[in-house]
Amino acid sequence: MEKKHKILLKLFISTFYLSAFTFGGGYVIVTLMKKKFVDQYHWIEEEEMLDLVAIAQSAPGAIAVNGAIVVGYKLAGIAGTITAVIATILPPFLVISVISIFYEAFRDNRVVSLVLEGMQAGVAAVIASVVWEMAAGILLEKKWLSIFIMAGALIAASCLSINAVVIILVCIAVGLLKTFMPGRKGDPS
Repeated sequence: MEKKHKILLKLFISTFYLSAFTFGGGYVIVTLMKKKFVDQYHWIEEEEMLDLVAIAQSAPGAIAVNGAIVVGYKLAGIAGTITAVIATILPPFLVISVISIFYEAFRDNRVVSLVLEGMQAGVAAVIASVVWEMAAGILLEKKWLSIFIMAGALIAASCLSINAVVIILVCIAVGLLKTFMPGRKGDPS
């Protein structure tokens, strides 16, 4: 029982910290969760993290909260879910509460505007770095179906401007077919 309390405390501190110092939306926090929970703590394997991210992206709602739900549940069940969600929601709630009080001063502040613009470059770099790392793992393992899906999704989103919802639904369908295809022997990807 003591070990579970330590995991919950570490989970709370980690997700609180990630949420408090992450700018740029849910995809950034998911990439940082990967670095923290896969690379640093080794609580989750990279392949499993990819699956958890896919679940978080597929579910309705904020991806940061969905990511916290699936990681928290994986690590400590319902208690982990509640801990991770509270730790993820608390920092933005506090920041938005403070900003709402001082909204008029922030709205027209040139320095704040420039800082937020500068953060966009950092956010793009973090996302690109983690995408590169995760894609490299798939490429090195030569999972051909996964490589084809990854390339197809990239082309569909960037070149053909297909809505992300459609891409996600198609990927879910392919995953279900792959999983439940009769007579399947081994992993063809």
